[in-house]
Amino acid sequence: MPAEKPARTIIKCKSIGVRYREHPTRKHGVKPDKYFLIRYKLDGKDREEGLGWASEGVTEAKASARLSELKEAQRTGQGHRTLAAKREAQREREEAERLEREEATRAMLTFGQLWPRYFTQAQADKSPKSCEKEEQCFRLWIAPVIGDKPLKDVAPFHLERIKKAMADAGRAPRSAAYTLAVVRQIFNFAKRHGLFEGDNPTSKVKKPTSDNRRLRFLTHDEAQRLLDALAARSPGLRDRALISLHCGLRAGEVFTLTWPDVDFVRGILTLRDTKSGKTRQVPMTRAVQAMLEQRPREGALVFPGRGGVRAGQISESFNRAVADLGLNDGIADSRQKVVFHTLRHTFASWLVAEGVDLYTVKELMGHATLAMTERYSHLAPENLRRAVDLLEAAIPQETGKGKKSSIINMS
Repeated sequence: MPAEKPARTIIKCKSIGVRYREHPTRKHGVKPDKYFLIRYKLDGKDREEGLGWASEGVTEAKASARLSELKEAQRTGQGHRTLAAKREAQREREEAERLEREEATRAMLTFGQLWPRYFTQAQADKSPKSCEKEEQCFRLWIAPVIGDKPLKDVAPFHLERIKKAMADAGRAPRSAAYTLAVVRQIFNFAKRHGLFEGDNPTSKVKKPTSDNRRLRFLTHDEAQRLLDALAARSPGLRDRALISLHCGLRAGEVFTLTWPDVDFVRGILTLRDTKSGKTRQVPMTRAVQAMLEQRPREGALVFPGRGGVRAGQISESFNRAVADLGLNDGIADSRQKVVFHTLRHTFASWLVAEGVDLYTVKELMGHATLAMTERYSHLAPENLRRAVDLLEAAIPQETGKGKKSSIINMS
């Protein structure tokens, strides 16, 4: 059996109730370091508590004085009766002071001081393009108005000033709404991290609204001329345009499409990680399927960018082809200008014009709600006429005796 460790010797001091034990190796001066303890009765029971080492400044005299304080507290009922209680009170006092300092710091934290912390997190969570837009919003519009203001002092009227500044500068309501959304996200970030309490001031500001949806769609002749012009400049760009025009793909969905998600047997494209967050499937037209069958398969991406990596944007050749065809000549309204996204818009417009119901168009487009698809409803007036014709056919007509035989009361 292993030998038992010898018990550490407790040595009594001259002062009553004060004792110490020596450190086995450490010195304090030329003598062994001493750890002082006090021994006393509390509620009829012996109690012993340690004060600390001589090397930490504890002496026999200090230990005796502390013991006297405890006995006085026991006698008078005022103060702390044990060292543990005194230490706990000290800990609580220090914690309260720490919280008070943090609250003071939090109360004076400005929007500009919070921005770097928020932006670091945004860079980890969001795309570089989104971060670039948010940084621009902060630098140009947010910081000049509330950058030096403590979060607690930012009020709705400050945000109204941001809206007015952007409107005076000719910025679109959608841009102002995006900027206010950045402000909202920063306040939410502050609340999540315990840096701000209270209501988010953006909740009390009316969101700038406007119909910023694109209205332009191509005729079949315009679309064919554009595809031909693109083919002359870049066959690959023409292929990207064709799949957007015939299948309604967003540019980002074109960039991320992979060969495993192209089903030639069923003629289906599977689009993953879309803007709505859902996976959707879109049938291919014969033209798209023939185009894909002829494309080289180098890597997983169907339409890789330079170096085989995912592309980040549509080539400027698209805009040059549009300009050469004069598709945007004389058009000032950005909603009416032809851009790559116009091809997706044209896809939906053509479907509705051919009588496809809006719910089916919604599913093919991957819209989150039917309201997003309803912008195309004006393109199908014949659908409305056919609906009324169907109702009229279902209503029994007048009989030969001049009486109506109807189960529907039309009065």
